[in-house]
This record gives sequence, structure tokens and C-alpha cells, in this order.
Amino acid sequence: MTSATPTPDSMSEQWGKMGLIPSLKLNDGNEIPMISYGFGTANFAGKHDDISRRAVMAIQNGYYHLDGAEAYFNETGVGAGIKASGMSREKLFVVTKVVGTKGSPEELQRIWAEMEAIKASGKARSIGVSNFEQPDIEVILQTAKIIPAINQIEYNPYFQHGNLIKFLREKNIAFAAFSPLAAITTARPGPLDDTYTELAKKYGVTESDIALRWCIDQDIVAVTTSHSQQRLQGYLRNLPKFKLTGDEIELISEIGKKKLHKGITESYMRTHYASQTSSS
Repeated sequence: MTSATPTPDSMSEQWGKMGLIPSLKLNDGNEIPMISYGFGTANFAGKHDDISRRAVMAIQNGYYHLDGAEAYFNETGVGAGIKASGMSREKLFVVTKVVGTKGSPEELQRIWAEMEAIKASGKARSIGVSNFEQPDIEVILQTAKIIPAINQIEYNPYFQHGNLIKFLREKNIAFAAFSPLAAITTARPGPLDDTYTELAKKYGVTESDIALRWCIDQDIVAVTTSHSQQRLQGYLRNLPKFKLTGDEIELISEIGKKKLHKGITESYMRTHYASQTSSS
């Protein structure tokens, strides 16, 4: 996988002076910002005006990667916020996900062909999948003309999906994690509690910063969200200051394997539909 992840020093300059979040290069040549503001979970089915305001807040604070979905029931609010922000559309990386893709392998391959046609039409710059495990992707690859650019799935130290990342990297498919903060929020208490506390103290940052860097430092795009402007600003202030060592990344990964925690979102999405994603 080709990565555009800078060093901590260059990240500090890029994030602090330019207000830009580092990007990861996808297999189609497009670049995706490595932190996304998500409109699922806490923003799920939110009121139109609230969602619009949060989209404006995210964009104005430098979050140009916006993660939405048909199943979040709030895309009109996201669109209104994008318009109200005044930000040039070309600067934004907007993700949506279509639903109704459960079915036979032949049906999945047919739907992927439709996604390829959408990309060919220019309506999406990149196309990918969400909530796909290895067998799902292998079905697509049997007939695909375009390899998925990315797979977005629930991912955190307590839900690492076995060898899925290794498989995706072998296929040059990028990886995005939703619920990357679960180990310090919904999955507490857990075996990693002391580790997060110690690392946050070592680097002078929050435990959320440690959790996000665990993704970023593995070239994994992190999808997070907050209703707090101060928290969003805090991420951009703290994350460029440090980088986890290889040993620290491995320590979190190994301790995380001692507990399995699946959020309701992942099971709900896989029960009702695996998603195709497009970005424009």
C-alpha cells in the first residue's frame, strides 16, 4: 500500500500551519484524508439543522473528509452543511454508502459492476466497500474490472478481524476504521485501560489521541465524530505532536486480543446489508 503519511515533524507543520490532515494514497491515485468526520453513530438520524451545523463545524475546523451513508438518514443535512460552509467542493472528500447489497455472489458481483459504471461516469472519484470480510471481497474480485479502493469496517484493538488487514494490503486495498475509540468508550472496562492511561501520560495527550494514532500509525483511516468543536480542535492540535513506536502499536494490538467487543453498528449493518461506498 502506498502511503502519504508524513513524519511527526512534517505533520505538525502540515496540520498546524496549513490546516490539513495528512492523506493516504488509494490504489486509484486519489488521496483520502486520514481522519474523517463521521455522520453515523452520534449523528444517526439527526435533525436536519443539527446535522447541517455539524457539517459546517467539521469543515471549518479542517475536517474535509466527511463520512455519510444512505442508512444514516441525514444526508440532506450533510449536503446543506457542505453548501453553507462555502468550501470549494473540490477540496472535500465526501463518502456515501448505498444499501441493499445483500444477496448471492452473482448479485454482489452485479452490484459491483454498477459501482464501476458510476466511477466510469465521473459521478464518483473512488469506489469501495464497507463491512466486507475477506470472502465478500474475494467474490467481487472474481469479476471486478476495478479493485475496491477501500474497505471501511468497525476496527479497534478489541475487534481486529484476524488477518483481514493483511489480506487487504496484499490486494492493495486501503482500510478505514469506524468506532476506533471503542476501547476507551463503549468497551470499558478492559485490559487496555492502563496502557492507554500510561501512553497518554507519556505523550501529554488524551487517550482518544492514542487510540486515533494507533490507527493512523498503521496507515488506517480513522472515522470519528464529536459534537464538540473543542474536541475536534484538540485532535488536530495533539495528533501531530507524537507518533507511537512500533513496540507500542504491537503492545496495544496484543493486549487488545484478550477481549472481543463488537459494537451494535457493525452487527446491524452486516445483518441488514453490506455496503458499497463511493467517494467524490
